[in-house]
Amino acid sequence: MGTVAAIGAWTSVSGLALAGVDVLVAEDPEAVRQAWQGLPGTVGLVILTASAAQALGTAVAEPEPSRPLTVVMP
Repeated sequence: MGTVAAIGAWTSVSGLALAGVDVLVAEDPEAVRQAWQGLPGTVGLVILTASAAQALGTAVAEPEPSRPLTVVMP
């Protein structure tokens, strides 16, 4: 079983740390891309803010067996 990570602005993802989520604060598109590329292989689920998902574009939509399941916060 993998871990859960969240990528996005501090104000949107910080509370998820209380549930044991690995929070990766990324306040701008470049930071989002760096956080995504730096995800450890143990991550099985990534929670993205809407702006983080937009910054990643199709990178999260392209199927790849090694990619973690990704969800976008409304």
